[in-house]
Amino acid sequence: MKNVFKLKPGFCRILVLFALLFISKVTLAQDAARAEEYRMQMEQAKKAALHRELDSGIFYMDNGQHELANAKFVQVLNNVKSVPSDLTYYFGKNSFYLGKYKQSIDWLNKYIQLKGTNGQFSEDAIKWKKLAEDEFLKEKNVAVKKAEEVLSMDYDIDCGPGGKVVCPVCKGDHVIIKRGAFTNEYRTCPYCDEHGILTCDEYNLLVRGQLKPRQ
Repeated sequence: MKNVFKLKPGFCRILVLFALLFISKVTLAQDAARAEEYRMQMEQAKKAALHRELDSGIFYMDNGQHELANAKFVQVLNNVKSVPSDLTYYFGKNSFYLGKYKQSIDWLNKYIQLKGTNGQFSEDAIKWKKLAEDEFLKEKNVAVKKAEEVLSMDYDIDCGPGGKVVCPVCKGDHVIIKRGAFTNEYRTCPYCDEHGILTCDEYNLLVRGQLKPRQ
């Protein structure tokens, strides 16, 4: 007579419960993976759409349709977490054409601070900033009132993949020189590290006037 191995009913219920729990965890993990994949796809789709908006803005600017270009650039600005450095140049240049000289100076200055003299548009940015400063000075002299400006301090600027910026206060020297009639006074820059560098977060706080000096 053969021996028959029988499982107790209570043990069977435990096995079934463990099996159901295992299946539930696998299902939840799969659902989470699908949700993350969907989120990434939506994020990529949003980035692609904003890139198309930026390209449209550049096209309109290059073809003299500056109001349309401004609308495209503002659309991008209002839908990004941090502003691409190239957009600071395009928006600053287009603002000059619109006669918004303070806005132009503000955004072009951000591009120059981020890219220095080695950026793709650095030479042009310096040129347009000088033109904007000249026009802005004329406006101040005749007290011309301008429309509301979209200033870059209202946005987080993307400092690029390195996430570092040369300190605009000390120009990367980590030393601030106060020139006197007979002698110069030297003091350590209170904002940057010993290499004259700010993190991107520190830079954005600095341009808003919110960065506290280091202890």
